[in-house]
Amino acid sequence: MKKYSLLFVLLLTFISCEDVVEVDLETAEPKLVIDANLRWEKGTAGNEQTINLSLTTGYFANEIPKVSGATVYVTNSSNTVFPFIETVPNSGAYVCTTFIPVINESYTLTVEYQGTTYRAVAPLMATPTIDAIQQNTVQGFGGDEIQVKFFYQDNGNEDNFYLVGVKNAKLALPEYGVISDEFFQGNQMFGFYTNENLETNVQLRCKLEGITERYYNYMNKLLNIAGNQGGSPFATPPATLRGNIVNQTNEADYPLGYFHLSEVDYIDYTVE
Repeated sequence: MKKYSLLFVLLLTFISCEDVVEVDLETAEPKLVIDANLRWEKGTAGNEQTINLSLTTGYFANEIPKVSGATVYVTNSSNTVFPFIETVPNSGAYVCTTFIPVINESYTLTVEYQGTTYRAVAPLMATPTIDAIQQNTVQGFGGDEIQVKFFYQDNGNEDNFYLVGVKNAKLALPEYGVISDEFFQGNQMFGFYTNENLETNVQLRCKLEGITERYYNYMNKLLNIAGNQGGSPFATPPATLRGNIVNQTNEADYPLGYFHLSEVDYIDYTVE
């Protein structure tokens, strides 16, 4: 009887002993993050645009710090100034309601924050019109698989690069990809989407925008980093991805983010 009692006590001891493991992660100095993607939706004036400023923070932080008190503006080649104002205090969202989008125009972004000036130059890229959308069902590994393609015409007189995206109403985040016309020069091209959760009556919003070759390379690296973390919450990218925004005082102390401008076309589709 004593042997069984001792065994019972030992079992309770092992079950109740839990060590709390605290992971001490090093937190680097905060970096400024400039989200300056200005998109001109076809058929709209494109005058209202937003640039978001924030700071990097620790892995376990519950909120992303917003940046207030910055001076933000964009100028075109004629030195017309488009001011971006933080209309909602402490939001980090700087809004312009007077922006004038012009295809192939060159724009300069300036951000002044805590005595440092950041600047970038980029053109506003043209984007083809999405001509059609098509749904097919094919045999996949797990049975029938729904595939959706949306088509557009490439300009054969130049090298082109595209960012395509699809927002599935059943998923929290959109999915993106980048495409080059290297093997499709002057031909009809398409964006492709499939997902294991794709089923009848799901709402899709497909997006297409023309991008520069440099932004194509940037997004290609960014998407590869995001897609190759293996599900580990402690995975880290192999290197910090540098955009086109330059610190005018100390080029080595660059911000994160990118300054990009383009037309954008959308098509909405309900899966059949």
